[in-house]
Amino acid sequence: MVNRKFLYIINPSAGTGNAVNLEHCILAEQAKVDFPFAIEYANPEGNYQTLFEKVKDQLFTDIIIAGGDGTVNQVISAFRDLPVQFGIIPVGSGNGLARASKIPTNPLKAIRFLFEKSAFPTDGFLVNDYFSCMLSGVGFDGTVAHSFAKQSTRGLLTYCKEVIGHYSNAKTYPFTIQVEKTVIEMEAYLISVANANQYGNNFTIAPAAKLNDGLLDVVVVGKQSKLQLLVKTILQLVGVNKVRSVDSLSASDSILYFQTPSITILNHQSAATHIDGDPIASTNTLQIQVVPNAFRLIRNNN
Repeated sequence: MVNRKFLYIINPSAGTGNAVNLEHCILAEQAKVDFPFAIEYANPEGNYQTLFEKVKDQLFTDIIIAGGDGTVNQVISAFRDLPVQFGIIPVGSGNGLARASKIPTNPLKAIRFLFEKSAFPTDGFLVNDYFSCMLSGVGFDGTVAHSFAKQSTRGLLTYCKEVIGHYSNAKTYPFTIQVEKTVIEMEAYLISVANANQYGNNFTIAPAAKLNDGLLDVVVVGKQSKLQLLVKTILQLVGVNKVRSVDSLSASDSILYFQTPSITILNHQSAATHIDGDPIASTNTLQIQVVPNAFRLIRNNN
């Protein structure tokens, strides 16, 4: 604990929201350790310029994010150029990065985890000008992300309702995928690009993904019947589909699963897009590039 100084950034509206109890937990646990800390609240617009100067001037060593994947993304994006390490108290709807990092989902255990564990270099990636910590996508999951963001309630139940509600009307979109020397034109329900292995709640869309291997795991769910879509997606989630080499991919495949440090996606019909679960404006071209060792995260190193 020597020379550590924590800044907690709490999103009071993350997940089902319980910021008061969380703050009490932080105060109680910090009273047991001998180093300074401060508590701030997340900025809904992601504007952290004033807080950036505070972190730099007051020499905070650790920024602890109490929120979901969207808040984690905003805060890490804002502060990753500073010599700090990040921690997560996962209180969001899915907590994909925290779960991939084996961070306890119980807030009290997560706080204690911060005191006990070390930080490790962790990759991120850029989607055009947007930074992503864990998983971004275009197509069906983008549609769900846009709809979920409009709901008055958060949490797993609301998210599942959105997925089920949109499933019957799910459609494919035309994409051109450019990776290495391979170009694939195909209809697909979605394309997920992941550094972490999951959407959240242990839905492991990219079972082979590692947080620090310098690679992105790409999953493309191609055109198929709705029944086949359900079966193939379940097989992907449970790890039956193995990572394939790029030169073996075919537009006729129902599932493409491969790894690459960069990919370009031409989104011909401007299908809905999300970054770490938060909706962004659609664009016709997505240039995606891994950022090795983009930030240091307190996590299990496995």
